Amino acid sequence: MKNIVPTLEIIEPSFGSSFTLSQYLDNENSTAHFWHYHPEIELVYVNGGSGKRQIGSHISYYTSGSLILIGSNLPHCGFTDEKTGNSKETIIQMKPDFLGNTFFGTAELKNINNLFNRAKTGLVFIGETKKRLGKKVELMADQLPFERLLTLLSILNELEEATEFKVLNAEGFSMNLQMQDNDKINTIFNYVKDNFQEQITLEEVAELVSMTVPSLCRYFKKITKKTFTKFVNEYRLVHASKLLAEKPISITEVCFESGFNNFSYFNKTFQEFTGKSASQYRKEHRSVLK
Repeated sequence: MKNIVPTLEIIEPSFGSSFTLSQYLDNENSTAHFWHYHPEIELVYVNGGSGKRQIGSHISYYTSGSLILIGSNLPHCGFTDEKTGNSKETIIQMKPDFLGNTFFGTAELKNINNLFNRAKTGLVFIGETKKRLGKKVELMADQLPFERLLTLLSILNELEEATEFKVLNAEGFSMNLQMQDNDKINTIFNYVKDNFQEQITLEEVAELVSMTVPSLCRYFKKITKKTFTKFVNEYRLVHASKLLAEKPISITEVCFESGFNNFSYFNKTFQEFTGKSASQYRKEHRSVLK
């Protein structure tokens, strides 16, 4: 069995700055394609392209880029790879108190403090908000430190006031985890990410985190608010959504490439998950196909 080590990412602020800003062209960001977590709040703008969002117990497929805000210590995966097709990815990482313990408690900045609390569940911004603020995020890479800080505060304030957003972790994800719980859940997430196309048994996952099967089931449900089987199926269904939109292969091939071994069950669960049949979903996303 593969030994998967969950990762606590250590982040250092950019030179001359109180937070970190990184920018990658195309799919240059190849260091975060595993489940990881860090105390910093993370704002990510993917300019164009399509791919998976994997944040906490939430898994979804995005097209035309994504603007995401991820709370402190919320486990997540990288959002781009060699198949995403994005033109640029900009990542901003800041500790909740990066400007001091009391700075965001002032009357003028309570909006941002509220946003940081909401980010604990993961937020994705859509529509014109994504386009407008995504441009401002990218421009920060060319600004001097003081101007960059003012732009960041402006962006965060606008995100709090935005109405075009979705809560990514709407079903809940326990954030008050002990370090050993962080390690366990990240180990499980990593294992599913690397093995979802194969059969995954509760026994092998329980052994991976040194638990009994009943204990694993109770533990996973308590933290993610969903069963382990539902989580694995959702992972497979999101992968199927990506394949349907991006690869000109048959729906039967999509079924098996996504880890399902029963075509009727795949059709039924895909309809329940997306509200559409696989063929209808493909027709609506055919513009993504090259």
